[in-house]
Amino acid sequence: QVQLVQSGGGYVQAGGSLRLSCVASSASIFRVDSMAWYRQAPGEQRELVASISGSGNTNYLDSVKGRFTISANNARDAVSLQMDNLKPEDTAVYYCSGKIRTAIYVTRDYWGQGTQVTVSP
Repeated sequence: QVQLVQSGGGYVQAGGSLRLSCVASSASIFRVDSMAWYRQAPGEQRELVASISGSGNTNYLDSVKGRFTISANNARDAVSLQMDNLKPEDTAVYYCSGKIRTAIYVTRDYWGQGTQVTVSP
């Protein structure tokens, strides 16, 4: 079973910065196709914040462009999200996610445990 373990998060004032990290266990990993960060505020749907593909291409939610940066190691089994100039509307539980192949023709999505990010006005 692949596990994604998150660290980081916390409480900051608007304009501050936080860095989230996520590490996937490697025992059963054949290939990591992509990694991503999602967030979910209370009463809201979970939304994709940023993603990075196997080729290194990145994609961002429009509202975080220019403020957030996603990065990963070469194997893409470790991913970080640098969050700068945080805004109150960024407040949510953040989850890392990986699309991971554990065997030929077997690919599944795995999720971290989530971490709270709270930005005060």
